[in-house]
Amino acid sequence: MLPAPSYPWGLAGRVHVVATHPDARRRGYARAVVRVLLDELRTEHVTLFELHASQEAAPLYRDFGFADSPALMRMTHLEEPDGRLR
Repeated sequence: MLPAPSYPWGLAGRVHVVATHPDARRRGYARAVVRVLLDELRTEHVTLFELHASQEAAPLYRDFGFADSPALMRMTHLEEPDGRLR
């Protein structure tokens, strides 16, 4: 990634999934793991953080300072086994 004002070193972090077993939820494990991850990435000068959050998990990430972004876009490109697009 090229540097920009919000990420002057050109470094970004992307969290794909944070999952907690249903029996272990509501004990602070996800919060603790995300806190350590963000702290570690900051020591590496990462200033841009992206993640995909479920509605259930969104309040946790908002507590860390994440905000909804209309700029985030997603595309899935699937091919049939014979190489044709679906």
